[in-house]
Amino acid sequence: MLYHLYELGNASLFGPRIGAQMVQSSFANPFNPLSYTPLGKTLAAGAELFERVTRRFGEPAWMLDETTINGKSVAIEEEIIVDKAFCSLLHFKRDTNRKDPKVLVVAPMSGHYATLLRGTIEALLPHHDVYVTDWIDARQVPLNAGVFSLDSYISYLRSFLSLLGGDTHVIAVCQPAVPVMAAVSLMAAEDDPNQPLSMTLMGGPIDARVSKTAVNELAEERPLSWFENTVVQTVPAFHPGGFRKVYPGFLQLSGFMSMNLDRHVGSHLNFYKHLIQGDGDSAGQHRQFYDEYMAVMDIPADFYLETVDVVFQRHLLPKGEMTWDDPITGETLNVDPSKIEHTALLTIEGELDDISSRGQTVAAHELCTNLPAAKQYHHMQEDVGHYGIFNGRRYRSLIMPRIRHFIRSLESDVSPIPTVDLDAVPDLAPEKYSKKSHFDVVFGA
Repeated sequence: MLYHLYELGNASLFGPRIGAQMVQSSFANPFNPLSYTPLGKTLAAGAELFERVTRRFGEPAWMLDETTINGKSVAIEEEIIVDKAFCSLLHFKRDTNRKDPKVLVVAPMSGHYATLLRGTIEALLPHHDVYVTDWIDARQVPLNAGVFSLDSYISYLRSFLSLLGGDTHVIAVCQPAVPVMAAVSLMAAEDDPNQPLSMTLMGGPIDARVSKTAVNELAEERPLSWFENTVVQTVPAFHPGGFRKVYPGFLQLSGFMSMNLDRHVGSHLNFYKHLIQGDGDSAGQHRQFYDEYMAVMDIPADFYLETVDVVFQRHLLPKGEMTWDDPITGETLNVDPSKIEHTALLTIEGELDDISSRGQTVAAHELCTNLPAAKQYHHMQEDVGHYGIFNGRRYRSLIMPRIRHFIRSLESDVSPIPTVDLDAVPDLAPEKYSKKSHFDVVFGA
């Protein structure tokens, strides 16, 4: 019912949005003398603000048409390697003969589209052959495609890694840290030749019991039935995924906004002021950020509820109790990270992360008991929050070079790093993980 009310409200605002667009176009038109007056600027700014805050934003484009290698522009072509019901494996094919490390970036299925990692991938492209999991909005997936669960997520990852081969490096950003570690653990237990060379976990809830955040406490305080009865909704029949149970994007966006409501309100008020003042650069930055931030997708209910249960309530992975149901054999297998001996591990955390706080990701090392110390690395970045781990200036100048050096240290036959490399920090190498560093993080020793 809530989903239907949302759709009704969105439809009822269609006329006012069209009117606002007409007002904005009229009073922003340079051939209209009123567009230069305070009244005209105020009307245009107010109309644009109204239209944007009431709009449903669609999936953004990647807009990664080229990269720069050795000071030269190199064209990029997006190609879909695998097209599954709930995810496409997307390859950013560079027009170059360079042999660079192959990287699979696993985007989170946590509300935003994979394009939220545009900056992450943009920084990888000059030095890596990049693939990404491009998750599909569950609202667009027909009911006859079946359910999508946490086990399904792990199965997708295993199939992608098997397709790409054993020379692949996998990077999990936030939420997929747990399923990525599970997939690699299962492959290791089977001595799969397609185990990735390395696994980089960035701000993920490997052990959500450590340094609990407001997100963790919310998940623990309420029974699973509360989430099922409160946030799970049925997609209206007129969508391709009609009658599918989902965690709707509009509810997720409400949660995102409420966490920092004052900041978002202030940002929109500043946007209004910048429009009146004619500050196009600042207004453009606001549009660019919120075009991405406001674009949200529905999540399959089965996957969402199982993630809450397994990761945030029962903490099965760090307890050694997580299992995976093989969709082919029907066998239930234990997820045992101690089986990982081949895949090198790099964990990355942000000092100010209020979603996956310090200690939750580095806990992965405690689970990989048979992984040689020479293959374990950890990096804690000062002065960055959750999104700063994979986007922004510090990511490009401090975190990305460490990932690059870590990956290349495991490669024996790749092209050299481009000589023209503006974000390189050649004297930085990933810090070796040690148990003391983990206790420092967790217990403040």
